[in-house]
Amino acid sequence: MTPTVTVVGIGGSLRSGSTAERALRTVLAEAARRGAATRLIAGPDLLMPLYDPREPVRSPQAVRLLSEIAAADGLVLASPAYHGSVSGLVKNALDHVEELRADVRPYFTGRAVGCVAVGQGWQGAVATLAALRDTVFALRGWPTPLGVALNTAEVGFKPGGRCTDDRVQAQLETVAGQVVEFARMRLDATRPPPPGDLPAGAGAGAGARAELDVGRLP
Repeated sequence: MTPTVTVVGIGGSLRSGSTAERALRTVLAEAARRGAATRLIAGPDLLMPLYDPREPVRSPQAVRLLSEIAAADGLVLASPAYHGSVSGLVKNALDHVEELRADVRPYFTGRAVGCVAVGQGWQGAVATLAALRDTVFALRGWPTPLGVALNTAEVGFKPGGRCTDDRVQAQLETVAGQVVEFARMRLDATRPPPPGDLPAGAGAGAGARAELDVGRLP
């Protein structure tokens, strides 16, 4: 039986219908088509106070963000390029992930993370994509092999949500597929086998060794 995975998309901007949010929605739509449950945290959902580690109380938006990330099997990040890097809105959300440092799966541990960057020109889009991927590494996540840098001077999105460039559309769908596929493999690898599937004499020791081996994954 194919496990159901949850993919959470985080990003966009405060501008309604921003290109970054539309790209994020495209990735999530493809993840849903592949059988994943999806959640979107974008726009006003990301409007929260600047992260202060000394503050004991978090805003409702921050609480929801952290809860969704903690429960996620895979993530997708999308940011507009602001002066050559990740927007303050998205960066502040990622700073809040420090609150998951003591979680069972700290930060982004054990999750594939798709990254999408949007800029009006290649320089900003590519630099922002690199910054997102570096942040994912710092948060112990696994960036998907493919990341997407989207140049709004050349492409956009149709009213129905599809990208005007089929090649970029295919890239966004590939990112979705990689996040979903990895999340399913991870669940399969960490799920204890049914008792009847254990080799004769394996017992609990084999299951414990299997879990130990999985725990050693980078």
